[in-house]
Amino acid sequence: MLEEVVKRELRSIVGDTFFHDDPESLVTHSYDGTPMQQAFPDGVIYPGSTEEVAAVMKVLNRHRIPLVSRGSGTNLCGGTVPVHGGIVMVMHRMNRILDVDLDNLTATVQPGIITKEFITHIESLGLFYPPDPSSMAISTIGGNIAECSGGLRGLKYGTTKDYVIGLEAVLANGEIIRTGGKLMKDVAGYDLTKLLVGSEGTLAVITEATLKLIPPPKYKKTMLAMYKDIYGAARSVSSIIKNQIIPATLEFMDNPTIRVVDDFAKLGLPLDMEAILLIEQDGEMEMVERDIEVIVSICQSENAARVEVAESAEHAMKLMTARRSAFTALARLRPTTILEDATVPRSRIADMVLEINRIANKHNVQICTFGHAGDGNLHPTATTDARDQEEVHRVEAAFEEIFEAAIRLGGTITGEHGVGMVKAPYLEWKVGSAGIEMMRGIKMAFDPHNLLNPGKLFAKESRKRVVIDHG
Repeated sequence: MLEEVVKRELRSIVGDTFFHDDPESLVTHSYDGTPMQQAFPDGVIYPGSTEEVAAVMKVLNRHRIPLVSRGSGTNLCGGTVPVHGGIVMVMHRMNRILDVDLDNLTATVQPGIITKEFITHIESLGLFYPPDPSSMAISTIGGNIAECSGGLRGLKYGTTKDYVIGLEAVLANGEIIRTGGKLMKDVAGYDLTKLLVGSEGTLAVITEATLKLIPPPKYKKTMLAMYKDIYGAARSVSSIIKNQIIPATLEFMDNPTIRVVDDFAKLGLPLDMEAILLIEQDGEMEMVERDIEVIVSICQSENAARVEVAESAEHAMKLMTARRSAFTALARLRPTTILEDATVPRSRIADMVLEINRIANKHNVQICTFGHAGDGNLHPTATTDARDQEEVHRVEAAFEEIFEAAIRLGGTITGEHGVGMVKAPYLEWKVGSAGIEMMRGIKMAFDPHNLLNPGKLFAKESRKRVVIDHG
């Protein structure tokens, strides 16, 4: 519960309109996109400028009150759940494009701008910002930066971290720092820009970002390869990359996902296939046509049952809709949908999918798998009911084994969703105890009183990893 003196101080900074502590606001900001995670803040504040963010942080630092900075709350790791109470800072008022520099091919934006709105504006200027998280219609650029969001184009173009070249941020004590800028080279000291990207709001509050833009691709082509053997699909992925072809998009859906998506979107997908690959290439027309021809040949040599190349932009959009509607389709099945992510070397995709299926059968839970096959990032998705505690316990046990399998296959516990509170007990599996202590030291340097998004990344107790021999 906030003291009245603190409320008065905060209202004096942003105005009565932009500080809320009514029950409705507290409930609205007690959860994010992560199922079954909720905790109530003591207040919600909407700053309108960097200076207001800095002033708010000085008040909170003086009174030792925690803060969670937040965009639209679409993350899937419990990253913006205020588990220690305190203040939720919503960045939506800071939503302007401050500058588009055509000479340097950069854009400078505030963190609250919606990703798709930003991308649409940039494309209207004949430029390209590749990061395309599935939530981009509602997620913010600031949230994308906090989680280092990926997307369907990550294989060829990289993720958010590859396009953030400068930041303005407010530290826990209210000091303002600036990192990087409109330059392609900068090795002056530690790379604080890259450190803040993906730090999940635990090190600073991002108030401005300078983003790299690139020329748009001139031509694109989309195709679908269908397999009755999941290993054939996985071999195709490896063979495409081995042939030094990097598609713009290389996505995977297993049979349960295919069935659910087709029932939802009525796209006429092949329900008898064990897996499909959705592949898109872009660039110069001659190169795209050549690459697609080679990819078709590779898929056929790996025993694809059918290969379908889009004949028009409308046909291509239909195929892309199949992949982008996967989560929406799965969410219709049961009251609770738990979308996870685990990444393995792309050569181990088939092994990982088979492990997921084995683990789901072992625990008698429904898990469908889709994801970014080109970079090995899979999304095993469980449909369940949070009211059935016994079933939820089985789902949690299954995911714990899935994370263990990903590590054992040379992968990681999260490729793009982040650690937050959900994956915190497993972080030591990936980075080791020395890695955890190093990260704690960095956190202490930025935030000595643990005010910024406390309760994330670092678990009170790490899960004991039990390596299971399946061979």
